[in-house]
Parts: sequence; C-alpha cells; structure tokens
Amino acid sequence: MATVLPSIEICVFDAYGTLFDFNSAVARHRRAIGPSAAKLSEMWRQKQIQYTWLRNAMGEYAPFWQVTGEALDHCLAAHRIPDPDVRERLMGAYLALDPFPEVPGMLACLARGGMRSAILSNGDRGMLDPMVARSTLADRFEAVLSVDEVRMFKPDPRVYRLVETRCGVTPDKVCFLSSNCWDAHGAARFGFRTVWVNRTGAPDDRLPGVLAAQIRDLSDLPDLIGVPR
Repeated sequence: MATVLPSIEICVFDAYGTLFDFNSAVARHRRAIGPSAAKLSEMWRQKQIQYTWLRNAMGEYAPFWQVTGEALDHCLAAHRIPDPDVRERLMGAYLALDPFPEVPGMLACLARGGMRSAILSNGDRGMLDPMVARSTLADRFEAVLSVDEVRMFKPDPRVYRLVETRCGVTPDKVCFLSSNCWDAHGAARFGFRTVWVNRTGAPDDRLPGVLAAQIRDLSDLPDLIGVPR
C-alpha cells in the first residue's frame, strides 16, 4: 500500500471497537447468558452509544461507566436475564476487554518508526486505565485522553480538541482512527486526517467530514502513514 497520509506526527486511536473488542466481554460469559448472547452484545453497544448521544443532547453528562451500566440494564431486561451475577460479570469484563489480534504488532511497528500514539475515548479513566494496563500496551501510548475532561461525549468538537491541547499537535498532523463511522466523520469535520477502521464492511454514514482513508483493520496503518515495517 502506498503512503496516503504523509507528515503525520501522532496516531490517535478510539478505544472501544478500534483497539479493544467490546464483544469480548459477552464472549467471555456466553455460557452464563445463553442463546441470546450475540444479540445482547450487539444491543448493549448500540444502547451504550445511543445513550451518549442522548445525554449530549439533554446536557446530562455522566461517566461512561454509568452509561455502560445503564445500557446493560436495559439490555438484560429486554432479554429477560434478571440474574445480578451476570450483570456483575459483564461489567467486570468491560474493564478487561481483549485487544484485537493485530493491535500489539501494529503499535510495536509505530513505536519502532518513532511515531507517537495516544488514545481518545468516551471511556472514563476508571475504565480505560485498568483495561490498557491489563493489555500490557500502556507503554505504547503517550496519553490516554478521556471525555471526562470536557464532560461531553463524541462527536462534540470539544472532545477532539483535547488532542491539540494535551499533545500539542495541530489537527492536520493527527491521524485519527475509529471503527465508529460517525466518530470518524466527527473527527474529520474537526480537522483530523481520519481513517475509518471498517471491520465489518459496513456502508459509509452520510455525515459531514471527509474521511482520508478506510481500512479493514489496523494492520494496514503503518503503510498508510509511511512507517517502515
């Protein structure tokens, strides 16, 4: 793959669905959940994101941990799973999500090439820190940025501005990567050079912000930004 995005100074990653597999929480406890596990996992993610948008619209911010629990409560009720032990297991698993298989090698490649890396996430630090620590990838990131600092969720522009204020990089030097198409568009609208990590082959959202590139997983990132393997 030819270099598509030259002059990048830092790669900034969304966490959930981009670096870490949110489906791994349910997969770890599939037997306890039963036959509705896959549908519950999908609904949980949909409600989790929906609740962030609705809270932004209502001006009612709450930490992502609370939002994640509220979304799970809705999903457990919808699937008629009343066991509180299942809820406790799933919430605990969300603090230890598995990184996608290509992530460690990709981050190691960026580090060898001298490329800076950071995380920008809806997650609060109480969620992000244990997950990143468990993954043994913490030393790959110069910053783990949380929306908690601005008390607004993505795609509010104040979230993306955290990269400029905390990492000292202008938007045109940032390669932002997200598996959430709406997040990718929001970041592009802000001014980042944005790559949509389209893991499922989904159609593009019709939203403001022009995406710089689209990849199937993060293994293609080094070539995309000209970092030697």
